[in-house]
Amino acid sequence: MSISKSLKYVMDSNVLISASRLHYPFDFAMPFWNGLLQYAEQGFICSIDKVQDELVQGTDELAKWAKKTFSPYFLETDTAEIFANYQIIINWARIQTQYNNNAKKEFYELDNADPWLISFAYTHKLTIVTHEVFDPYIKKKIPIPNVCRAFGIQYINLYQMLRDLKFNF
Repeated sequence: MSISKSLKYVMDSNVLISASRLHYPFDFAMPFWNGLLQYAEQGFICSIDKVQDELVQGTDELAKWAKKTFSPYFLETDTAEIFANYQIIINWARIQTQYNNNAKKEFYELDNADPWLISFAYTHKLTIVTHEVFDPYIKKKIPIPNVCRAFGIQYINLYQMLRDLKFNF
């Protein structure tokens, strides 16, 4: 899938994980998952390869769905522009005094999808869909919304995305 003009949203792994485990289990909520697939096929939503890497570590239905069904919609982050923005975001995190060293270390880990997701959204002017929330006082983690606010990146939760897309299943 290439970046289309209709592409609006890039999904964080926590949105998909919580959907599969809590709100929309595969055994009775397949219309939800089919709906996500339809919106991806229409070019409105995607995720990134680093999120897929996190999801396929499991052996549950979500891992299978991520490997087989939704695989074309986990877009690559290995472009020069995304990498340049990744470096900007990592450098921003490095100079922040709010977060403790463990939070920064976790954020910098190459297998952490968060800075890649933020870089991808920043590069392509997309809205991040996440269940993380802005927290001006947190020290133990660097939440996606905190970084988004610093860089002017839009973020919403899953339910707002579903409303915006007029999702009906």
